[in-house]
Amino acid sequence: MSATIKLGQLAEFLGATLRGAADRGITGLATLQEAGPGQVSFLANPQYRKFLAETHASAVLLKPADAEGFAGDALLVPDPYLAYARISHLFDPKPKAAPGVHPTAVIAADAQVDPMASVGAFAVIESGAQIAAGVTIGAHCFIGARCEIGAGGWLAPRVTLYHDVRIGERVVIQSGAVLGGEGFGFANEKGIWQKIAQIGGVLIGDDVEIGVNTAIDRGALADTRIGNGVKLDNQIQIAHNVQIGDHTAMAACVGISGSSKIGKHCMLAGGVGLVGHIEICDNVFITGMTMVTHSITEPGAYSSGTAMQPAAEWRKSAARIRKLDETARRLQKLEKIVETVTSGAQASSDG
Repeated sequence: MSATIKLGQLAEFLGATLRGAADRGITGLATLQEAGPGQVSFLANPQYRKFLAETHASAVLLKPADAEGFAGDALLVPDPYLAYARISHLFDPKPKAAPGVHPTAVIAADAQVDPMASVGAFAVIESGAQIAAGVTIGAHCFIGARCEIGAGGWLAPRVTLYHDVRIGERVVIQSGAVLGGEGFGFANEKGIWQKIAQIGGVLIGDDVEIGVNTAIDRGALADTRIGNGVKLDNQIQIAHNVQIGDHTAMAACVGISGSSKIGKHCMLAGGVGLVGHIEICDNVFITGMTMVTHSITEPGAYSSGTAMQPAAEWRKSAARIRKLDETARRLQKLEKIVETVTSGAQASSDG
């Protein structure tokens, strides 16, 4: 679509009910507080409803119930945030690379690069690699031997793929991400660490997104596997032989230890950590900074640690936590005393 889109076109694109001028021109998106003429906004969180009456947006994405009493133009949809997500791509200013290979790129003679792919400046593509149609490889990317990148993939500048990384279609990988690095594998021989060769690969499904500076290690023997539709935020560590199920999402700074298996449709909030060799079932939500030390077999929400509180209160709580073991032993002794006294009293009563 063009840079200016008619409000009626947006309604048709979304399947929305239009309340307002169909020929009104829209040039961008903004929040309710910051929007001006020519921009569309949205109300997804009730917390922001207070800004609706005074917004200067040309139109607002609203649920029908939220549109009652709103005098401005509106696009009525069941899920305003989802509608915003869909139309955001119509106004995305991200440059689109033209097909072709930059003259400074270095490509092995036996690598296969589709004519409709784009290879940026100083990119390196090693022997046996296969790059499908519509793939964009940013400047200074490194694509190792025998790697495969499926159709429509987009690699930002300075992405690194070690050898034998296979990527599905429409995968987005942000700058600094490293896929296929050697997993942390060592055997101890009399106090000396002996390195274990990491001979597996990495397998990435379709429609996956991988954030800035995220690392996905190759498998020690079998492949590390990331399912279809998985979304990984920035600075995440995925260790060797981890398996992540379809449509699971992880926020920044999550750390997954080796050989752990995570199910489908899970959500891991920021800073979550998993020990190795455990399994998380489907449809699990783990709150921020939780340390997962054993397998989870039932869907639901899980947390660990303590929430923030004033420092003085936290120190008191920490002191009490250190005394829990002693308190538990004293409680056991008291229970035994009470049990003895109760039993004696009962015996006297029966006599």
